[in-house]
Amino acid sequence: MSAITGKAYIDRIDKMNNNVWIEGERVENKISDHPAFKGVLATQAILYDTQHQVEHMTYPSPVSGNPVGTSFMPPKTLEQLIQRRKTTQEWARKSGGMMGRSPDYMNTALMAFAASKGLLEGEENAFPENLQSFYEEARENDYSLTHTFITPQVNRSELYFEDSDEVIAAKIVDKNDDGIVIQGARLLATQGGITDEVMVFSAGGCVDPAYAYSFSIPSNTKGLKFICRESFAYKDSSFDYPLSSRFEEMDSIIVFDNVLVPWERVFFYENLELSNKFLMESAFRSFALHQVVSRQIVKIEFVLGIVESIVETINIGEYQHVQAKVAEVIEALEIMKALLTRAEAEAGIDRFGLMSPDIKSLQVANHYFPRIYPRFSEIIQLLGASGMVSIPTEKDFKSKRKKDLELYLQGATKDAEERLKVFRLAWDLSMSAFGTRQTLYERFFFGDPIRLSSALYKSYDKQPYVDWINDFLVEKEDRDQEKN
Repeated sequence: MSAITGKAYIDRIDKMNNNVWIEGERVENKISDHPAFKGVLATQAILYDTQHQVEHMTYPSPVSGNPVGTSFMPPKTLEQLIQRRKTTQEWARKSGGMMGRSPDYMNTALMAFAASKGLLEGEENAFPENLQSFYEEARENDYSLTHTFITPQVNRSELYFEDSDEVIAAKIVDKNDDGIVIQGARLLATQGGITDEVMVFSAGGCVDPAYAYSFSIPSNTKGLKFICRESFAYKDSSFDYPLSSRFEEMDSIIVFDNVLVPWERVFFYENLELSNKFLMESAFRSFALHQVVSRQIVKIEFVLGIVESIVETINIGEYQHVQAKVAEVIEALEIMKALLTRAEAEAGIDRFGLMSPDIKSLQVANHYFPRIYPRFSEIIQLLGASGMVSIPTEKDFKSKRKKDLELYLQGATKDAEERLKVFRLAWDLSMSAFGTRQTLYERFFFGDPIRLSSALYKSYDKQPYVDWINDFLVEKEDRDQEKN
């Protein structure tokens, strides 16, 4: 096969009839027709169609020669690394960077895992050939994937050990000739229920072998359930909800009810050492961060466009405090672009034979963005002021009150309807349930911000600068002695 079309993607997900629950009811009919999922599925279909319209978004399969998604490509040259970035940003522009789990994220993760399969070789209960085989299957069939790396938030204290009579966090409860059996729950599967596959990796910190495993299974595997939160796609109106009506990805709890994972889909199991080191030692971090930062840059560009649109619509650009606020967004954009450029400029071949971007630059970007993103929402609110709540709906503009709205809600450079489109877009990003979720999502996208800071501190080579200070002080002492 080769890179699929949007129609093929939607048809495939509909036919899977995944066990998806929302608002207390199971989705029984086509999930692409359900109000909570139709917008994101339609957007995702556009992404798949784009692969057939933009040259750099596919490359020849090493197996079949057919065009397959560039997000599956293991880069061996700088040109290929840049091609991957362009692919991510091409897709990100279709959603303004709002879709953090567009297919290229997990495609990137799977590529990096497969390239790192050597870490599994010779290890107990590990199957590197399964990881490579699944990667090739996913690439050739253009699978979409969700994932879950974390356990339910029962007790976050450092010394907590689950001792419930019933299994809470998903664990291995049995093994047989066919595979391992998983019981319990995992968090937090964004796009859960609307992908072909669910990939599961232990996130580290395991002390019990029953929780140390890695595998991927089809989303319609028997016993697998997706329990979704309330949808933030409240209306099927791109006027009223320009972002949430199209880009609401949904988050879900995954419940494993004695789910059998076939041996050929198990990458490793009951191996504490692998569970605790694979994510950190594999190529995952470098390439996942490269994809994430590439998307986040597009998102800042989108925010800048919204902010400046507000400024122009109500003609407030002459005020210095307004200029300063817009400048904050510009600064963030240029900082992120500079860090990504440096990451690519200092890329080199890693231990797995991949052209890997510089991890330090990406770590700094990953540390910086979660701190600056919430400020964007604040800036939008401060600039929009009362206009952020004076936002009649599409139906209001089709009612008898249309003339009133056209008179009283006009802008300096736009008529009332066009002005409202700008402000409803700004509201959906910064004040709606969708927008608030975006802020939380970006805060914790790659983990706890404090842990990210700690990881940056521990991994950054500070010794050369300490040595410089020591040398500087010795030189000063020598100069002082010469004077005496």
